[in-house]
Amino acid sequence: MDTESGKDRKFVEALARGLNILRVFGDGPVMMGNQELARLTGLPKPTVSRMTYTLTRLGYLNQHPDTDKYQLGSEVLSLGYTYVANLRVRQLAKPYMDEFAREYGMSVGLTCRDRMHMIYVENRMPPVKALLRVDLGLRLPLATTSAGRAFIAGHSAKGREQLQDELAAYYGAEKWQEKQPGLLDALAMYDREGFCLSLGEWDRNIVSAGVPIGLQDGTQMALTCAAPAYEIGVERLKHTIAPRLAGLAGDIQALGA
Repeated sequence: MDTESGKDRKFVEALARGLNILRVFGDGPVMMGNQELARLTGLPKPTVSRMTYTLTRLGYLNQHPDTDKYQLGSEVLSLGYTYVANLRVRQLAKPYMDEFAREYGMSVGLTCRDRMHMIYVENRMPPVKALLRVDLGLRLPLATTSAGRAFIAGHSAKGREQLQDELAAYYGAEKWQEKQPGLLDALAMYDREGFCLSLGEWDRNIVSAGVPIGLQDGTQMALTCAAPAYEIGVERLKHTIAPRLAGLAGDIQALGA
């Protein structure tokens, strides 16, 4: 660290700004202009204009000729698919996830963290029954879903505290006060039972269970199963399905992913 400026000399500020502009499209409208991007990122409009011009030239953004607004380009998609395709755990886990989905009639997903969200990088569905359609790339809130709670639960006490501090800053005091108790209950459940639940807290119609998965390269992920509440009773989820999901996570980790 640079002790005088408090900044990391190796940190490339311009690159970080460009990536932050791309990230804004994950939470905002599909198409945005420079003024809106400047407002959402807190960057000066001239800086945003240079960034969007460069990102457009590189194919990471496309500019609509009539409105001059931008949307994500194909190069962003290629980066995402390259990452997903190279995840060895996906290939190893698929047959096990398929078997679980068939046996319990639930969707089974692998998720990884993206800031204050979890993203599906794999999802397997039970045959015939399309109970809960989940597309790859779907983002789930970290604090209120079983995937996010399981991800946090897989960390040390210090890591859990740090993630909660990040969530508190993200939500603000009032909203965090509403969300933290459910997260703390889920972490306590993981310490007792080996899994986390989310019972309608993200979507009131959905119940789900989640467990952390640690890969050999140090990557932390979460395995989750979900279904409409009317299909899966809470007691069955808690006493039968969630413990089996924890066993599935152990099986996948044993494969050496």
